[in-house]
Order: sequence, then C-alpha cells, then structure tokens
Amino acid sequence: MASLILRTRRHTAFPKPNKTCIRKFTELPTIQQTPRHSDHWYFATTYEDSATPLFDKVLIANRGEIACRVIRTCRRVGIGTVAVFSETDAQSLHVRLADESVYIGPPASKESYLRMDKILQACKDTGAQAVHPGYGFLSENSNFSKLLADNGIVFLGPNAAAINAMGDKIESKRIAERAGVNVVPGYDGEVETPCHAVTIANSIGYPVMIKASAGGGGKGMRIAWNDADVLQGYRLSSQEALSSFGDNRLLIEKFIENPRHIEMQILCDTLGNAIHLNERECSIQRRNQKVIEEAPSTIVDQPMRDAMGKQAISLALSVGYHGAGTVEFLVDKNKKFYFLEMNTRLQVEHPITECTTGIDIVYQMLRVGRGLPLEYSQSDVQLKGHAVECRVYAEDPYRSFGLPSVGRLHRYIEPDMHNVRVDGGVDEGSEISIYYDSMISKLVGYGVNRTEALRTSCEALDRYVIRGLLHNVALLRDILVEERFIAGDVTTDYLQLVYPDGFKGKRLSPYEVYQLAAIAACFYIKGEINSSEFINQSVSSYSKSTSNWLVVVMLEGESPLAEVRFVDGIFRVRIDNEEFLIHDFSVDDGAIPLVVNESSLLMQLLERHSDGAVSLRYHGTAFRCHAMDARYHGYLATMPSRRDATNSGLEVRSPMPGSLISVSVEPGQRVVPGQEVCVVEAMKMQNSLLAETAGVVASIHLAVGDTVGDNELIVTLDPVT
Repeated sequence: MASLILRTRRHTAFPKPNKTCIRKFTELPTIQQTPRHSDHWYFATTYEDSATPLFDKVLIANRGEIACRVIRTCRRVGIGTVAVFSETDAQSLHVRLADESVYIGPPASKESYLRMDKILQACKDTGAQAVHPGYGFLSENSNFSKLLADNGIVFLGPNAAAINAMGDKIESKRIAERAGVNVVPGYDGEVETPCHAVTIANSIGYPVMIKASAGGGGKGMRIAWNDADVLQGYRLSSQEALSSFGDNRLLIEKFIENPRHIEMQILCDTLGNAIHLNERECSIQRRNQKVIEEAPSTIVDQPMRDAMGKQAISLALSVGYHGAGTVEFLVDKNKKFYFLEMNTRLQVEHPITECTTGIDIVYQMLRVGRGLPLEYSQSDVQLKGHAVECRVYAEDPYRSFGLPSVGRLHRYIEPDMHNVRVDGGVDEGSEISIYYDSMISKLVGYGVNRTEALRTSCEALDRYVIRGLLHNVALLRDILVEERFIAGDVTTDYLQLVYPDGFKGKRLSPYEVYQLAAIAACFYIKGEINSSEFINQSVSSYSKSTSNWLVVVMLEGESPLAEVRFVDGIFRVRIDNEEFLIHDFSVDDGAIPLVVNESSLLMQLLERHSDGAVSLRYHGTAFRCHAMDARYHGYLATMPSRRDATNSGLEVRSPMPGSLISVSVEPGQRVVPGQEVCVVEAMKMQNSLLAETAGVVASIHLAVGDTVGDNELIVTLDPVT
C-alpha cells in the first residue's frame, strides 16, 4: 500500500481514510525543546546501559498521556518513536511528540486503536522493532502479542501464554491458588446464562461481584445484592466486556464488603529474575475505577509488604511472566489480603511507584524487551517518601462522582512546581471526545512524608488551570483535606460513605463564607475601578481616589455586608465581627496568589457573568459570588426571578454524551418507576437509564447507534390517566 509522507509538523493536510499516512518529523516540537516543567527529578536511574543497544525505533500502540509518557523515556535514551493516531487524534499531543506518526483509522477504537493489522502494518512501514502497548486497548491481548512475535517485532510486555493465563480471571484464580496466593471465595468456572448466574450467586451468598473474565480497568463489573441485581448485572457486564475486550465471559465471586484495594508492582526479566516495587493504595474509586492512589499504603507494614510481595512474585514466576505487571489484592478489616487480579501491563498509577523508588518502569520494560537482566535485586528497592496521584478527568463530579464531559480546552496551564509531576496527554486547544477515556492528566504530589505530599498536591490542584469543559478537580481537592482520608481510613466505598448524597462541592464554614465574600468584594471593587477608568467617567464612587466602599456579596444563600477600606496597598474588609486584610493583587486568567491575614491563598477567576456575578475557584470548588454596591442591593427584591422548567419525570434524557446502545421500550408501552428505558454507553461504560415516574411511552426520539449529547432527550412519556 502506498504511503503518504508528510515531511514537517507544519503540514496541515489531512490523510484520506483509505490510505496509510506516515508523518516523518525532522524537528522536535516546542514542548520538547522547552519543557513546561522537569519530568525527570523523580528518577534515580542513570540510563547508562551496556554496550548492547536497546532499540532504534519503538511504536506506541496507544494515545493520550500514556503514549506521551512512553515517548519521553524513549527520547531520554535515544530511541526513535512512532505514534499511531485516529482521525480524531490527528493533532493530539502524542502525535506531535513522536518522531513519526501513522494514521490508522476512524475515531471508533474498533476501527483504529484495536486494529492489530493496521498497527502491524505501521510497524513494517516505519521499521519499528518493538511495540509498547501502554494500558487499555491491545495491552492485554495475547493475539496481538503473538502476532508481533510471529513477525519478528518485540512486544514490550509478557508473552501470549502469560497474558492468557493472567488475563482470564477464571484461569488466573486457579493458577493463583496453585501458586499459594490467597483467593476470594467464588465459583470456579464460567457463568453460562443469567439463570445460571442467579443460581451461582445464591450458592455463594449475597453480596456477590460479577466480573468480566477478560480485561480490567473497572469495566464489566457489577455488585449484586439480590437476584434482580444479578440479572441486570449479567446483561450489562457481558455487554461492556464484549465492547471493551471482545470477550463476554463472566465470573462471580463473593464481594468482600468495605475492603481496601492494594496492589503490588512487579518487574520480571526473561532470565527468571523477579522483584516487587512495593505497594500502592488504590481504594478511592467510583464505578470500580480509581480516583486517587498513593504509595505507600497507610496500613501496610513491612511484614505485610513482604508477604504480599512474595505472593505476587510467586504468581508471576508460575506463569513465566516478564516485563512490568501489577498484582491486585483486596484487604479486609483484619488486614487479610486476597488475590483480585493481575494486570499484565503498565498500570495507570505507575508514576507514584517511580516517585517513591526512583526506578523508571518504562525504561526497565525496554531493557527486559531487549533481553537484558533486571538492573535491580530486591534488596536494591527502596521506599523513599510518599507520593499521591490524582486522576484529573474531564467529567462532572457533581453527578455520580463523575459523569464524562466533552469539549475543548481553551485555557490549560499545568502546575509548574517542585515535587509535582504531571503526566498529561493534552495541551491548550486539545479536545476531549466521546470516543476515548476522559482522562486529562495524572497529577502526582511527592513529599518526604504523607503530610507534605498531601500539602503539595493541594497546592498543585489550586494552581491547575483547566477551562472549556467540566473537570473533577473540586472532588480531588476536597478528598485530600477530608478527615477520614487524612487519617488513612479509606475503603473502596469511601466516596459513598463520605458523600452519601453525592458530592456537592466544598462545604464552607461560616468563617470561610465571610472570607470568600471579602475576597469577592475586592474583585468587585477592582473590576469597577477598571471599568470606570476604561469609560473615562469623571465622577464615580469606584476610582483610585476613593478608599471606602459598602458592598453586599450574595453567596451560598447569604448576603453579608462588607465594609471595605483601601489603605497602603491593603484592602481592609470587615464583615460582622471578622476583619480580613487582603493585599492588593493582579487579576488574570490563571492562578491568582492572594495574601489574606498574612496567609497565602490561591484563587482563580473562572468567569464573569452577564449579571455582574463572578465565579471564583476557592479550595478547588467554583463558587458563584454576586457582589454589588449596597445602595443597589435593595432593588433586587422588585426583580422577577426566573423559574426553571421541570418535566416531572416524563422525559428521559442522557446524563452525558455518548452512544445509544439499546432501547428497552416501544411507543404505547406502559412503564413503572425504576424500569429501564434505554442504555447509553459513554467512554466504554454502559449506563442504564430508568423511568423516574409511571407513564406511557409517547415517542422515542433517537435510534440505537445514534450519538447522544449531554442532556439530550431520548424518550418522552405521557402521564398515566
């Protein structure tokens, strides 16, 4: 097949879908010439290898942040890189970072990143000697590993036999038992039908966990508390598993209530050497997907660490494993741990292990792929300091702790700080689409101890500027200062326990309400002064010559009166009996450092609304603050208020952008509250939409397979008469 070669990054021609496109870049992108922040401070690795070269060129069969992560280590050791990209990702950061890039198909994963034949052809066309699969997509596909091996290309991961053994949760559980690893009680076999699933669940005893036999990442998993849950969970989990992994087989095992999720990072070479790189705490999750991870765990002592590591290594050696892998365990309240699964790939949260050991795991994968022995023995592995990873997603944390959001990043500034690492796959102008995972980046804060790591992470989140779409920084920031989390008292149901009514944003204390009101009053005054100067008003109560103001700030249902004086570069704001001394500051569209009562505080001005209100990000959460001259506040009572329309539950709308997978009703059908109406898939997760009230289906507005927008109407009901 003929190839279209684009010689420079400035070429804007877009490849035709029916042709292979290879871009060969002769210059480094700006981001590599002048990095936004150092990305190597956490590595003790010197990258001084033996006389044997590693590879001339590596293809990364992935996208986003993990592709960028692999490219950076390859660059560090002089290995050329090849990116692959779909139509949607043509201008993505990973494409611009790589030395070459190859177009592999339309946006849908099954037509691009899951096409083994296209990726193999890209290797042949570019001369790539090895493939790094990252995580997700083909990273745990044994057929892909074998296909590459059969064509003389190194798969930077385990061999097909090890992937098959560990990738199948049914078989891996059997192997784990034989290797002396603690396992969760459950059914040792495949679940054949929904009725079979109910029978198995009753024999084990509720609650049970329904899991996809292949794959991982929280997809294809459901907790069932009764027979009805099992029937629904069987259907949705099997559909998700087939969509994500091409394998709809399920297993059922006992659900351990209130467990911790702790995993061990391992490294194995092809010569029979194996080590573990300590544990990671991954208990804070939503929908079985991790939100915040840290290393080390607050409950793991050295004897427990040694025992978990020994079992993890035993399991890996029993299947001839080589490369990087992760053995995951559930830990009960008595600190007894049980094998959950093994991920035969580089884990999303590997950066916190790199920060606390100094070992570049991607570099070790390259060495192992070349047939070299491990650089380290177990006694060489140290545990230095503490690291916390926050997964920053494009999603709405106020809806089910994070429903996906899409959009374009029209303003994006990563925090540039000491002891902060940001593994990102986007930059300003990037677009988050419905086709892939909604991750923006992984933000890692490091410290000599946990307290310092948490403090650093909080400041980094406060400095993180993300505009143009919804994101979960507010939730991440709130967790980091929450009492139970600070105490290390976390389990996999942490979010449900701490936020039983869902996340509502930071809850302000009375003092914080006044402090934020005082700051909002200063923003208002500065804005009014600037406006009066811009329109050249000769007489104004807001000018540099004026030093006293009365301002009412409407915030969180309150309307405190702020008395403001400006003296010697300081705003002196009194609200009731509280006084706030706020040093003068400059307003821009990034993080705004403030000094309030001699303490430092970071704010962000997110938006100026048409009614004069502003949205300020305060401790991670956006608050709408409406400040105005006290003389005008009384007039508000005479203004009519807008009433929001309500559909009384007679409209079924999509809570997120995605695809309509199925419709369970038809026009004229009567439905009852809680009955499934349709299923929407967003970023590989299937969500069952239920009727809120009884009604009769009046109309169905979309067809199965259609793209669905956020809050788009899918089904309309008529009231029952």
